Amino acid sequence: MLFALLLIVGTFVGFISGFFGIGGGTIIVPIMLALGYNIKTAIGISITQMLMGAIFGSYMNYKAGLLRLNKGIYLGLGGMSGASLSGYIVELAPEILLESILLATFAFSIFRLYFTTVSENSSPNTSNLLLFLVGFSVGAIAISIGIGGAVFITPILVGFLGYEMKKAISMGVFFVMFASISGFISMAYHGHVEYAEGFTLGIGALLGVYFGTKTTHKTDKKVLKKWFLLLYLVMSSLMIKKIFFS
Repeated sequence: MLFALLLIVGTFVGFISGFFGIGGGTIIVPIMLALGYNIKTAIGISITQMLMGAIFGSYMNYKAGLLRLNKGIYLGLGGMSGASLSGYIVELAPEILLESILLATFAFSIFRLYFTTVSENSSPNTSNLLLFLVGFSVGAIAISIGIGGAVFITPILVGFLGYEMKKAISMGVFFVMFASISGFISMAYHGHVEYAEGFTLGIGALLGVYFGTKTTHKTDKKVLKKWFLLLYLVMSSLMIKKIFFS
């Protein structure tokens, strides 16, 4: 019964991930907490399904001609290096700290979505080292709280480094793939991965990502913005309930 539920949840999360272009951890972790898993196990499960979804999503972007390796490879390698520390961070950090960071992530995401002015410069002059360092920092933080990091990468690339939105999104997906591979290895080494639950969610996510990606292409930008707000408000409510009322 549990695995049937996880398969359904995985499909739903995969659809949301494909629809919004996020890794899915911002949804999976609060849901796993609501189902009774502790934060560290929830993060391990999230990374597992994220690994499967990010690889498939990157493949779809590549087939569609949206994935450009050049600069993205340095961002991805930085993310992989930073995410390798995630197992140690999760091992040492208290649960309340991880939960609070995740809640702060939602607040940052709402701010980014509604109050950040983005640049449309399509040819930013950024060094490979800078991209590596950005990837390293985001990888270490994001994977440790069970999210892919695209929620951080996109505003950094667009708002601070001057990347055009579509290029930033494609690089963000590529980053999530690299970071989740490293994060999965690190989390598995420290015993924070529940393989059956994670891969069940991942199988459902593959189906959901496909249809979610197709749907978002047909959705008006203003409507997407409203759905983003609803998504983060719901996830924030789940986290507030877990932190203050459990």
